[in-house]
Amino acid sequence: MSSAELPLGRRFARLAVPNIISNVTVPLVGLVDTAMLGHLPDISFLAGVALGAVIFDYAYWSFGFLRMGTTGVTAQAVGRDDHAEVWQILYRSLLVALAIAALLLISQRLIAYLGFSVLAGQGSVEAAGRDYFFGRIWGAPATLSNYVLLGWLLGRERAREALIITVVGNLANVGLDYLFIMRLGMAAAGAGVATALSQYLMLATAVALILREGGPAPFRSQAVFDRARLGELFRLNRDILVRTVMLMTTFAVFTNFSAIIGTGILAANTILFRFQMLGSYLIDGAAFATESLAGIYKGRGDVAGLRRLLRLAMFTGVAFALPVLALMFGVPDWLYGTMTSHADVAALAWRYSWWMIPVVLLGAVAFIYDGFFIGLTEGRVLRNQMLISALLFYLPLATLGLWQGNNDVLWLAMAIFMAGRCLTMWLAERRVLVELEQAR
Repeated sequence: MSSAELPLGRRFARLAVPNIISNVTVPLVGLVDTAMLGHLPDISFLAGVALGAVIFDYAYWSFGFLRMGTTGVTAQAVGRDDHAEVWQILYRSLLVALAIAALLLISQRLIAYLGFSVLAGQGSVEAAGRDYFFGRIWGAPATLSNYVLLGWLLGRERAREALIITVVGNLANVGLDYLFIMRLGMAAAGAGVATALSQYLMLATAVALILREGGPAPFRSQAVFDRARLGELFRLNRDILVRTVMLMTTFAVFTNFSAIIGTGILAANTILFRFQMLGSYLIDGAAFATESLAGIYKGRGDVAGLRRLLRLAMFTGVAFALPVLALMFGVPDWLYGTMTSHADVAALAWRYSWWMIPVVLLGAVAFIYDGFFIGLTEGRVLRNQMLISALLFYLPLATLGLWQGNNDVLWLAMAIFMAGRCLTMWLAERRVLVELEQAR
């Protein structure tokens, strides 16, 4: 039985389960990084990598449209049974990815200068962050190409192949982390080099899997460079870029304010954020399945299917958030002790851990909505909701002198940010589905 003939629940599960396994390995690698660096004698290495990672959130995830946009347009082409266009989408997106990667490599020193000029960190923390940055930046061509390939596979409902690629890369990252950080003593620089090399192993695995299918379809320059298709792609990518930059800016401001309070708070918030990201990646397994199926249903004009899909996805996303919270509050001593040998940092992480309840639960709803609108290629919705939500994030920090170095207010701002995302996308959902029904 083909996937298109399966009931929605089984079809969703066939996509969600591999995506969940794949996604959970990503923050687990981050947790391994954190644990290895957190057990070094100098906590500056952990804090430095946290700052360096903020720059990569911009340098790489600003171009997250390479995955998100590719998934939506590919899924809609699958829904229309336009198989020739499916391959041209891959070529079109890969060319964009490689062009962006070349620009990143050429301008790497400027990016580092600007990034560390803005971010606040003590001398030893910034030095560690620079080591991490210059170790990792050389993975740019592979990283951005992997975004495209993963998005393309997800748009085709090929979650199994996406799982293989991600697991290979992340297992390699863990092994290389151990080699470079623990055995060779390269500390923050080792974490960066390990991540870069693992991306090239991911890319090689992806190419091998595609070739195993029987090889790619011919490259048709007229189709790849079609002005109408390129215009649609760049408009979608522009809106997703704005959305992603605003999201990363919010996280960067959160990290930078943490650093301003002090290195201990920065390290504690980094640990909490790692667990928040663990929850988000788990939930994103359901969100990625939503992207694929939402795009296919839109391509077929099945609005009733979109409504059923969204209900199922929301229930699944919230259900997946609960085990993360149970882990954090069920075994806190073991959990925070595993992440760092610095008792004061572990105590601070526990002190602020209750903020994870609203942040993780509201985040679950927001991430599912992200997947839904990505599949519909509703870039304007994604852009506008993020602009409004980011403004809400800054209000507690900028008004009435509330912040004044208070980490609770910082976490309050993050909870308000997630709530704003949920509300704005709920309102957009009702409007967009009505419009799709009227367009049938």
